[in-house]
Amino acid sequence: MDERAEHLKRLLALEPHVEGGHYRRIYESTTQLPFGADQRPRAVATSIYYLLGEGEVSRWHRIDADEIWHWYEGDALEMLRFDPRDRRFTRHRLGPVDHETAPVFVVPAGCWQSARPLGRYALVGCTVAPGYEWRGFSTLEDAPDIAQLLAGFEPTALP
Repeated sequence: MDERAEHLKRLLALEPHVEGGHYRRIYESTTQLPFGADQRPRAVATSIYYLLGEGEVSRWHRIDADEIWHWYEGDALEMLRFDPRDRRFTRHRLGPVDHETAPVFVVPAGCWQSARPLGRYALVGCTVAPGYEWRGFSTLEDAPDIAQLLAGFEPTALP
C-alpha cells in the first residue's frame, strides 16, 4: 500500500472492513428514531472514515439506509451503483472537482454499490442516515439473483 495511505491508516486508527478497505466509525448520533418494520430505535445518522488502497475494492453490497460518500484526499474513486427497482446501473467518479469528477455521491437505501480507487489510494467519508447498523448490510451472497445480474461488473474488471 502507498506510504501516505499506510500513514493515514495508522493516524486515523483504521481497521479492516468486511467489504474491503479500512474504516473507523467517527460519529454516531445520540438522537434515535424508530426505523424499519420492527420500529427498533436507531441513530439518526452515523459517519465513518473509509480508505481504499491501490488494488483494494469495496465489494458489491447494499445497506438499508441512504449513504452519502464524501471525498477527502488521494485519487478519485470509481463508484458503481445498481438500483434493483429500475435495474439502472450507473458509474460515478468521486474525487476532486473537475469536469468529470465530483466530491459527493449519494447511494439511496436498497441500491447495490461497489467502488475502486483510480490510483494509489482514496480517503473518503461515508455518512449514513438513518445510522448504519450491521443488520442492514447485505452482500451478493445474500442475493444470488442480483449477483447473476452484476456478474462482469466487478470493479477490478472494468477498464
